[in-house]
Amino acid sequence: MQEHHSVTTRFTQAVLEAAQRLGAVVPDTLRDLPAQRARMPMAQQDELWSLFANAPAGDPLAALRLGTGLQAGHLDIVGLLLLSCETLGDGLEVLTEYAPIIGDNARFETTETPQGLLLRYLPQYTVCRELRVEAALGCVVNQARWMTNGRFRPDAVRFAHAPRAEPAAYEALLQCPVQFGQPVDGVTMGAGELTLGLVQVGNRVHAQLRMLADEMLAALPQGSVSARAQQVIREHPRWGKERVAAQLGISGRHLNRKLAAEAISFKGLREALLHDMATQALRAGLPAAAVSGKLGFSDESAFTRAFRRWRGETPVEFAKRIGS
Repeated sequence: MQEHHSVTTRFTQAVLEAAQRLGAVVPDTLRDLPAQRARMPMAQQDELWSLFANAPAGDPLAALRLGTGLQAGHLDIVGLLLLSCETLGDGLEVLTEYAPIIGDNARFETTETPQGLLLRYLPQYTVCRELRVEAALGCVVNQARWMTNGRFRPDAVRFAHAPRAEPAAYEALLQCPVQFGQPVDGVTMGAGELTLGLVQVGNRVHAQLRMLADEMLAALPQGSVSARAQQVIREHPRWGKERVAAQLGISGRHLNRKLAAEAISFKGLREALLHDMATQALRAGLPAAAVSGKLGFSDESAFTRAFRRWRGETPVEFAKRIGS
C-alpha cells in the first residue's frame, strides 16, 4: 500500500528543485517536508511528481534530464556504497540489493541474456510512472558512465512506454540506442561491461557502508516482505524458505506469494544474498572452506560451483585476484 512506502529526502530534494526550475509552484507543505523528515512519504512524493509533470515549461524530456543530472549524493548511502565498489558488476549487485533505501516501492533485478545482461527496473508507481522510469534509468546510465570514467557502453536502454519526444532526442541525451514498447524497462549491456573498474574509495569504507546500508534497509517502515526476509537470511544463511517464513510469522506458501508480488523469488533472493555474503567474507580474508561452512553449503565443492556460477571464477581465484 502506498502509505507504507517512502523515499529518501535527498532524492526528493532533487525532484523538488527540478520541478521549481520548470516553473512549478510547490506548496509550502511540500517544500518544507524534506527538511523536516528523514524520509518522504510516498503520497507526498506522488504529489510532487504530479507538479513536476504539469510544470509550465512542458519539456517532454524533463524527467530524463533530471535522471542524467543526478549525482551519487542524491542516492543517499546507496550512492556512496556504489562509489566504494570494485567493478561495475559489484555495483549492480549493490543496486539490486539496496535500491529500496532510495525509494522502497521500486527495485532492480538482473537477468542474463545471450548478449550479456539485462538490468530490469521494477517500479510499483501509480502516479507519473513513465516519468519516474525515465528518471531512474537515466540516472543508472549516467552514474555507470561516470563511475567508469566514461567507459561504460550500454547496448540499449529499454522503455515499456512509447516515446514522449523524438527517439533521436533520447539517444542524444543517453548516448546509446533507446528502444520503446518493450516488454520490460531496463538497460542491456555486454558481459564485458561488468568487469569495468570503478572510481572507488576502498574496501574498508565499502564494508562500513554495507553495515550502515543493511541497518537502513532493515529499518524501513514498509510492507516489504523482501526487506524483512533479507535480514533473516543474513542472520541465518543456512535456513531454507520454511524456517525464514516461520521467523517472519507466515507460512512458506504465503512468503512465496508476498515475494512474487514484489517480483522476487525466494531462491533468487537467497542466492543474491549468499553471493554478496560470500564475496564480502572472501574480501575480508576468510578461506573458502570457512565461507562454505558459514553459508550452509554441503561442502566446499558445492560452494565453489555456486561461486563460479555467480562470478565466473572460483573462490580461490577471486581471493588471489583481489589480494594482488
